[in-house]
Amino acid sequence: MGELSYAEDVKQLAFGEGEVLRGEGILAITKALLQSGVSYVGGYPGAPVSYLIDVLADANEPVLKPLGVYFEQSGSEAAAAALLGASINYPVRGAVTWKSVVGTNVASDALSHVASAGVIGGSVIVIGEDYGEGSSILQERTHSAALKSSVPLLDPRNSLDSFARFVEAGFGLSEACNEPVFFSIRIRACHMRGTLHCKDNVRPKVSMLSPLGAPSFSLERINLPPFTYAMEAQKFEQRLPAARRYIVEHGLNEHHRGEEDHLGIVLQGGLWNTTLRCLHVLGLADTRGRTPLPLLVLNAIHPLVPEQLVAFMRGKRRILVVEEGMPNYIERELGALAHEARLDVEISGKDVLAPNGEYVPQLVLRGLSRFLATAGVRSVPAATLEERYRALTAHQARVREVLPVPVAKRPPSFCTGCPERPVFSAMKILREREPAVGDTHVSADIGCSTFSTQAPFNVGSSVLGYGMGLASSSAVAPLFGKRVVSFMGDGGFWHNGLTNGVANAMYNKQDSVLVILDNFYAAATGQHHLPSTGTNARREPVRMTIPEALRGLGVPWVRTVNSYRIAEVVATLREALTTRVPGLKVVIARNECMLERQRRERPRLRQLEAAGAQVVRPRFGVDPDVCTGDHSCIRLSGCPSLTLRPSPDPFRADPIAHVDDTCVGCGVCGEVAHAAVLCPSFYEVRVVSNPSRWTRFAGRLRRAVIRRLAAVTA
Repeated sequence: MGELSYAEDVKQLAFGEGEVLRGEGILAITKALLQSGVSYVGGYPGAPVSYLIDVLADANEPVLKPLGVYFEQSGSEAAAAALLGASINYPVRGAVTWKSVVGTNVASDALSHVASAGVIGGSVIVIGEDYGEGSSILQERTHSAALKSSVPLLDPRNSLDSFARFVEAGFGLSEACNEPVFFSIRIRACHMRGTLHCKDNVRPKVSMLSPLGAPSFSLERINLPPFTYAMEAQKFEQRLPAARRYIVEHGLNEHHRGEEDHLGIVLQGGLWNTTLRCLHVLGLADTRGRTPLPLLVLNAIHPLVPEQLVAFMRGKRRILVVEEGMPNYIERELGALAHEARLDVEISGKDVLAPNGEYVPQLVLRGLSRFLATAGVRSVPAATLEERYRALTAHQARVREVLPVPVAKRPPSFCTGCPERPVFSAMKILREREPAVGDTHVSADIGCSTFSTQAPFNVGSSVLGYGMGLASSSAVAPLFGKRVVSFMGDGGFWHNGLTNGVANAMYNKQDSVLVILDNFYAAATGQHHLPSTGTNARREPVRMTIPEALRGLGVPWVRTVNSYRIAEVVATLREALTTRVPGLKVVIARNECMLERQRRERPRLRQLEAAGAQVVRPRFGVDPDVCTGDHSCIRLSGCPSLTLRPSPDPFRADPIAHVDDTCVGCGVCGEVAHAAVLCPSFYEVRVVSNPSRWTRFAGRLRRAVIRRLAAVTA
């Protein structure tokens, strides 16, 4: 279950008062949930909170069950958000997690209903803010969703102790204002390592060991008129004012006073580390974060507290707002409040920083230097600040001299041996060999399969959402004049594709082709279990299969192929595109994710080798005397283990193909060469460790025969 095992780390989740936990930010958040008396936890994996699901899965037996805490890996973000329904009528604390902003979009229906009805028990949503460099999704922020549904949003300073404090504060804030609370954490913060000073875990008052005694019903909490109108009024007349009071009374936002009282910086808590580091290198902060510049650190960025913001701005001439992304909600709110309070203060933000993108150190450093150059700083001369900035950025000119042309972009690609790669090789071969059949519109999907849109395949005209590939082709199929193809991973199939894809296509009698890439896991999130994996996140057996689900919806034409057998895949795709059978045709290309297979097989083979057992590993190569340097194998495969090297033949100028040491022996390169009727330069060898007597004898016999044949041909 999952890309990494936290079996050793989760032992620290049982630590008590006075003990110190060492690990990643995700581990600290999980520990804080237990210290807060959480009754249930769920969620859907996705960067950067996939590991939170892994930690919870590894902690289920040793930690969660003894406390009576219920854990599930939900079927989607919507299912996770609906899990919070337990806290609408009952005083139980619950937490869910998902990747934002795409996950928040999926969850928005259930989330809006929870936010409207309100909660009795504290509810925290740990949001993986996948924004900026390293992100794998469209660039939006959770801030908009928080404003839309009036859900408080915490963006705390990045340290393990701070994470724990604000998880616990999140439950308190939720119970104070009767709303679920977003707890936002960025990619880097999730994997930041540090220490946490632990408290004792709190056994929940309501749990699987101490169940509820009776059901609760309240018509006023059902989202139907006229109650929905009262709920809206409660949000703005009671809940948000209560949230603001809690933020002030518990000091969630931090005011750091400084000698430069004519200036000030307002920043998100999640940008504290970057901002203070930049001030430090400019000579305006020490290593402990002390600075002469007054700071207002907004660990709660929604709702903002007007009185707090006005009090900070009063008496200052210049304010800098360090706010990531657009729209610049905080900067606009400050401007409006300054205008209403008739404060003579100049507010800077996006004009000196970037209007969009992640606030990485280089960007923040440049923005701070621009602001401070004209702000009239008294503690450090302006010339000194300018000299420091020039010294810190002088290397950029040298880099431009050495690299006058930017380094080529390296988009993500399929792993070596990935079982999805040969499916797209087959699609490319079909399109090139039989354009009348294969040259058609292709809808891509979210997941590893999205890499097919990159070179060398360039397959996939649109990506509309997780499991939405088939639905996105609904209008294209009848207007295109021929059958179109949609790709979907098994994760997308169970997440959204079964209902919004297959059921929609069957309901509307769509005549097109769907290819489901079944690699047994939600591989893009880190090999998390699916309904068709065979077990759930709690390692309980589950019998659900993709073919049975398709048959249940009445799909008449279903074929399952071995994704590594490219000729078979080509033939099946051709049949699906040309058969006279009307309606949806589904091709299931099946084989296990190679990363997960290698994680299991490599340790097993090492153990066998250490025990003296014979181990045979397949390896593929290219005969340099046969390869003509055509490179079609690379063009049709794109495997990272396929590269180029100079030809040993002095009469051949073109480099030849070469298989490097990263080869995992999947055989796709040879399959591509065979299916595309390319040159016979690929060969397979078997590397034998601890050979038996019979293997050594057979090897000597083969070598003798080869020597004899070589002598005859010479």
